[in-house]
Amino acid sequence: MSLLLAPQLISDRSGGASEFIVASGGIETIDGLFKVHTFIGDGNFIVTDAGDGSGVEFLVIAGGGGGGGNVAGGGGAGAYRAQSGFGVTVQNYSITVGAGGAGGPPTINNGSNGADSIFSTITSDGGAGGGGFQTDGQSNPEASGGGAGSSTTLLSAGGAGGLHGFAGGSNFPGSSYSAGGGGGASEAGFDALVNGISGNGGDGLASSITGSSVTRAGGGGGGGNVGTSGTGGAGGGGLGGLANGIAGVVNTGSGGGGSGGGGANSGGAGGSGTVIIRYKFQ
Repeated sequence: MSLLLAPQLISDRSGGASEFIVASGGIETIDGLFKVHTFIGDGNFIVTDAGDGSGVEFLVIAGGGGGGGNVAGGGGAGAYRAQSGFGVTVQNYSITVGAGGAGGPPTINNGSNGADSIFSTITSDGGAGGGGFQTDGQSNPEASGGGAGSSTTLLSAGGAGGLHGFAGGSNFPGSSYSAGGGGGASEAGFDALVNGISGNGGDGLASSITGSSVTRAGGGGGGGNVGTSGTGGAGGGGLGGLANGIAGVVNTGSGGGGSGGGGANSGGAGGSGTVIIRYKFQ
Protein backbone atom coordinates (compact mmCIF):
# COMPACT_ATOMS: atom_id res chain seq x y z
CA MET A 1 0.00 0.00 0.00
CA SER A 2 1.52 3.33 -1.06
CA LEU A 3 1.08 6.64 0.78
CA LEU A 4 0.20 9.81 -1.09
CA LEU A 5 2.34 12.58 0.32
CA ALA A 6 1.34 16.23 0.16
CA PRO A 7 3.55 18.20 -2.25
CA GLN A 8 6.20 20.34 -0.62
CA LEU A 9 7.82 23.52 -1.86
CA ILE A 10 11.44 22.66 -2.56
CA SER A 11 14.05 25.40 -2.50
CA ASP A 12 15.92 25.61 -5.80
CA ARG A 13 19.22 27.45 -5.28
CA SER A 14 19.73 27.67 -9.04
CA GLY A 15 17.00 30.28 -9.42
CA GLY A 16 13.80 28.22 -9.74
CA ALA A 17 10.61 28.80 -7.77
CA SER A 18 11.18 28.58 -4.02
CA GLU A 19 9.76 30.24 -0.98
CA PHE A 20 12.69 32.31 0.27
CA ILE A 21 15.24 34.66 -1.24
CA VAL A 22 18.87 33.54 -1.09
CA ALA A 23 21.46 36.30 -1.44
CA SER A 24 24.85 37.49 -0.25
CA GLY A 25 26.82 40.72 -0.02
CA GLY A 26 27.64 43.56 2.32
CA ILE A 27 27.59 43.14 6.09
CA GLU A 28 25.13 40.30 6.71
CA THR A 29 23.11 40.13 9.94
CA ILE A 30 20.05 38.21 11.14
CA ASP A 31 16.96 39.72 12.75
CA GLY A 32 14.63 36.86 13.66
CA LEU A 33 13.26 35.43 10.42
CA PHE A 34 14.86 38.20 8.37
CA LYS A 35 18.29 38.65 6.83
CA VAL A 36 19.77 42.13 6.50
CA HIS A 37 22.54 43.26 4.14
CA THR A 38 24.16 46.57 5.09
CA PHE A 39 26.46 48.32 2.62
CA ILE A 40 28.73 51.04 4.00
CA GLY A 41 30.71 51.20 0.77
CA ASP A 42 30.40 50.04 -2.82
CA GLY A 43 29.75 46.33 -3.27
CA ASN A 44 27.48 43.70 -4.80
CA PHE A 45 24.14 42.26 -3.71
CA ILE A 46 24.17 38.81 -5.30
CA VAL A 47 20.77 37.07 -5.60
CA THR A 48 21.02 33.33 -6.28
CA ASP A 49 17.34 32.56 -5.58
CA ALA A 50 14.57 35.14 -6.04
CA GLY A 51 12.10 33.28 -3.82
CA ASP A 52 8.34 33.55 -4.16
CA GLY A 53 8.29 37.09 -5.57
CA SER A 54 7.51 38.89 -2.32
CA GLY A 55 10.61 41.01 -2.85
CA VAL A 56 12.87 42.90 -0.48
CA GLU A 57 12.68 45.97 1.72
CA PHE A 58 15.36 48.60 1.14
CA LEU A 59 16.73 51.85 2.50
CA VAL A 60 18.91 53.86 0.11
CA ILE A 61 20.46 57.08 1.45
CA ALA A 62 22.83 59.28 -0.52
CA GLY A 63 25.79 61.23 0.79
CA GLY A 64 25.04 64.45 2.68
CA GLY A 65 26.07 67.89 1.47
CA GLY A 66 29.08 69.68 2.92
CA GLY A 67 28.67 72.76 5.10
CA GLY A 68 29.66 76.10 3.61
CA GLY A 69 32.72 78.17 4.53
CA ASN A 70 32.81 81.51 6.45
CA VAL A 71 29.75 81.85 8.75
CA ALA A 72 27.96 79.56 6.39
CA GLY A 73 24.93 77.34 5.98
CA GLY A 74 24.73 73.69 6.98
CA GLY A 75 24.68 70.96 4.35
CA GLY A 76 21.46 69.21 3.36
CA ALA A 77 20.88 65.51 3.96
CA GLY A 78 21.13 63.04 1.10
CA ALA A 79 17.92 61.74 -0.44
CA TYR A 80 16.24 59.13 1.77
CA ARG A 81 14.37 56.44 -0.12
CA ALA A 82 12.67 53.43 1.48
CA GLN A 83 10.32 50.79 0.08
CA SER A 84 9.08 47.28 0.80
CA GLY A 85 7.99 44.61 -1.68
CA PHE A 86 10.65 45.60 -4.22
CA GLY A 87 11.04 42.74 -6.69
CA VAL A 88 14.44 41.18 -7.34
CA THR A 89 15.61 38.52 -9.80
CA VAL A 90 18.56 36.15 -9.91
CA GLN A 91 21.44 38.46 -10.77
CA ASN A 92 24.31 40.52 -9.38
CA TYR A 93 23.15 43.99 -8.29
CA SER A 94 25.96 46.53 -8.17
CA ILE A 95 25.66 48.76 -5.08
CA THR A 96 26.97 52.33 -4.97
CA VAL A 97 27.22 54.16 -1.64
CA GLY A 98 27.57 57.92 -2.12
CA ALA A 99 30.34 59.86 -0.43
CA GLY A 100 29.59 62.99 1.56
CA GLY A 101 30.29 66.33 -0.06
CA ALA A 102 33.39 68.29 0.93
CA GLY A 103 32.99 71.22 3.29
CA GLY A 104 33.45 74.68 1.83
CA PRO A 105 37.01 76.01 2.25
CA PRO A 106 37.68 79.30 4.08
CA THR A 107 36.28 82.66 2.89
CA ILE A 108 33.24 82.75 0.59
CA ASN A 109 32.69 79.19 -0.58
CA ASN A 110 29.76 76.81 -0.84
CA GLY A 111 29.94 73.28 0.45
CA SER A 112 29.92 70.54 -2.18
CA ASN A 113 26.94 68.32 -2.92
CA GLY A 114 27.00 64.72 -1.73
CA ALA A 115 27.28 61.81 -4.17
CA ASP A 116 24.44 59.49 -5.22
CA SER A 117 23.69 56.06 -3.76
CA ILE A 118 22.31 53.38 -6.10
CA PHE A 119 20.57 50.01 -5.79
CA SER A 120 19.01 48.47 -8.91
CA THR A 121 16.69 51.09 -10.48
CA ILE A 122 16.73 53.22 -7.32
CA THR A 123 19.01 56.26 -7.25
CA SER A 124 19.12 58.55 -4.22
CA ASP A 125 20.62 61.94 -5.04
CA GLY A 126 23.28 63.58 -2.90
CA GLY A 127 22.33 66.32 -0.46
CA ALA A 128 22.96 69.95 -1.41
CA GLY A 129 25.87 71.93 0.01
CA GLY A 130 25.46 74.84 2.40
CA GLY A 131 25.89 78.38 1.14
CA GLY A 132 28.99 80.45 1.84
CA PHE A 133 29.01 84.06 3.04
CA GLN A 134 26.25 86.11 1.31
CA THR A 135 25.23 83.06 -0.72
CA ASP A 136 21.96 81.14 -0.93
CA GLY A 137 21.95 77.51 0.07
CA GLN A 138 22.22 75.10 -2.84
CA SER A 139 19.35 72.91 -4.05
CA ASN A 140 18.83 69.43 -5.45
CA PRO A 141 15.34 68.57 -6.81
CA GLU A 142 15.64 65.05 -5.34
CA ALA A 143 17.31 65.72 -1.95
CA SER A 144 17.48 68.21 0.93
CA GLY A 145 18.61 71.80 0.45
CA GLY A 146 21.59 73.48 2.08
CA GLY A 147 21.26 76.34 4.54
CA ALA A 148 21.97 79.94 3.55
CA GLY A 149 25.21 81.68 4.45
CA SER A 150 25.22 84.81 6.59
CA SER A 151 25.14 88.28 5.06
CA THR A 152 25.75 91.81 6.26
CA THR A 153 23.10 93.16 3.89
CA LEU A 154 21.02 90.46 2.20
CA LEU A 155 18.35 87.94 3.09
CA SER A 156 19.84 84.76 1.64
CA ALA A 157 17.47 81.83 1.13
CA GLY A 158 17.98 78.22 2.01
CA GLY A 159 18.12 75.72 -0.84
CA ALA A 160 14.74 74.36 -1.94
CA GLY A 161 13.57 70.99 -0.68
CA GLY A 162 13.49 68.10 -3.12
CA LEU A 163 11.26 65.08 -3.70
CA HIS A 164 13.10 63.05 -1.04
CA GLY A 165 14.16 65.80 1.35
CA PHE A 166 13.39 69.23 2.78
CA ALA A 167 14.55 72.83 2.33
CA GLY A 168 17.43 74.52 4.05
CA GLY A 169 16.94 77.49 6.37
CA SER A 170 17.54 81.16 5.56
CA ASN A 171 19.98 83.56 7.24
CA PHE A 172 19.16 86.54 9.47
CA PRO A 173 19.39 89.53 7.11
CA GLY A 174 21.94 92.18 7.91
CA SER A 175 23.90 89.92 10.27
CA SER A 176 27.32 88.48 9.55
CA TYR A 177 26.83 86.20 12.55
CA SER A 178 23.87 84.00 11.61
CA ALA A 179 23.42 81.29 8.94
CA GLY A 180 20.69 78.75 8.16
CA GLY A 181 20.58 75.04 8.92
CA GLY A 182 20.51 72.34 6.25
CA GLY A 183 17.36 70.37 5.49
CA GLY A 184 16.88 66.87 6.92
CA ALA A 185 14.92 63.83 5.79
CA SER A 186 11.89 64.67 7.96
CA GLU A 187 11.85 68.46 8.19
CA ALA A 188 13.31 71.68 6.84
CA GLY A 189 16.43 73.27 8.23
CA PHE A 190 15.77 76.12 10.63
CA ASP A 191 16.09 79.79 9.81
CA ALA A 192 18.41 82.07 11.74
CA LEU A 193 15.68 84.13 13.41
CA VAL A 194 17.88 86.15 15.76
CA ASN A 195 21.12 88.03 15.21
CA GLY A 196 23.92 85.86 16.54
CA ILE A 197 21.96 82.57 16.70
CA SER A 198 22.29 80.35 13.64
CA GLY A 199 19.66 77.86 12.50
CA ASN A 200 19.69 74.19 13.47
CA GLY A 201 19.70 71.40 10.92
CA GLY A 202 16.45 69.59 10.18
CA ASP A 203 15.93 66.18 11.77
CA GLY A 204 16.31 62.91 9.90
CA LEU A 205 14.01 59.89 9.73
CA ALA A 206 13.98 56.74 11.87
CA SER A 207 13.96 53.24 10.37
CA SER A 208 13.94 49.78 11.97
CA ILE A 209 15.16 47.98 8.83
CA THR A 210 18.16 46.56 10.72
CA GLY A 211 15.99 45.34 13.61
CA SER A 212 16.31 48.37 15.86
CA SER A 213 15.22 51.96 15.34
CA VAL A 214 17.98 54.19 13.96
CA THR A 215 17.60 57.80 12.83
CA ARG A 216 19.61 58.92 9.80
CA ALA A 217 19.90 61.82 7.35
CA GLY A 218 19.90 64.92 9.55
CA GLY A 219 20.79 68.37 8.22
CA GLY A 220 23.94 70.25 9.24
CA GLY A 221 23.76 73.23 11.59
CA GLY A 222 24.52 76.76 10.46
CA GLY A 223 27.93 78.20 11.36
CA GLY A 224 28.38 81.19 13.67
CA ASN A 225 30.85 84.00 14.17
CA VAL A 226 30.08 85.00 17.72
CA GLY A 227 27.07 83.85 19.67
CA THR A 228 25.55 80.43 19.00
CA SER A 229 26.06 78.11 16.05
CA GLY A 230 23.32 75.72 14.92
CA THR A 231 23.08 72.15 16.14
CA GLY A 232 23.00 69.27 13.69
CA GLY A 233 19.66 67.61 13.04
CA ALA A 234 18.88 64.28 14.70
CA GLY A 235 20.31 61.40 12.72
CA GLY A 236 23.90 62.55 12.37
CA GLY A 237 23.87 66.17 11.20
CA GLY A 238 27.14 68.02 11.87
CA LEU A 239 27.28 70.86 14.39
CA GLY A 240 27.80 74.30 12.95
CA GLY A 241 31.12 75.76 14.02
CA LEU A 242 32.32 78.97 15.61
CA ALA A 243 35.54 77.75 13.98
CA ASN A 244 35.49 74.73 11.63
CA GLY A 245 32.17 73.05 10.98
CA ILE A 246 31.75 69.47 12.20
CA ALA A 247 31.33 66.64 9.71
CA GLY A 248 28.09 64.70 9.38
CA VAL A 249 28.18 61.17 10.81
CA VAL A 250 29.44 58.57 8.31
CA ASN A 251 26.91 56.21 6.70
CA THR A 252 23.94 58.33 7.74
CA GLY A 253 23.77 60.65 4.71
CA SER A 254 23.72 63.66 7.04
CA GLY A 255 24.84 67.18 6.17
CA GLY A 256 28.01 68.79 7.47
CA GLY A 257 27.96 71.86 9.72
CA GLY A 258 28.74 75.30 8.33
CA SER A 259 31.93 76.98 9.48
CA GLY A 260 32.38 80.05 11.63
CA GLY A 261 34.07 83.25 10.56
CA GLY A 262 37.60 84.52 10.74
CA GLY A 263 38.70 83.65 7.21
CA ALA A 264 40.54 80.44 8.15
CA ASN A 265 37.75 77.98 8.86
CA SER A 266 36.19 75.29 6.67
CA GLY A 267 32.75 73.71 6.62
CA GLY A 268 32.28 70.14 7.80
CA ALA A 269 32.07 67.35 5.23
CA GLY A 270 28.77 65.59 4.67
CA GLY A 271 28.34 62.07 6.00
CA SER A 272 28.54 59.20 3.53
CA GLY A 273 25.35 57.34 2.67
CA THR A 274 24.29 53.71 3.02
CA VAL A 275 22.28 50.99 1.30
CA ILE A 276 20.41 48.43 3.45
CA ILE A 277 18.39 45.48 2.14
CA ARG A 278 16.14 43.19 4.20
CA TYR A 279 14.03 40.12 3.40
CA LYS A 280 12.52 37.03 4.99
CA PHE A 281 14.95 34.15 4.62
CA GLN A 282 13.36 31.31 6.61
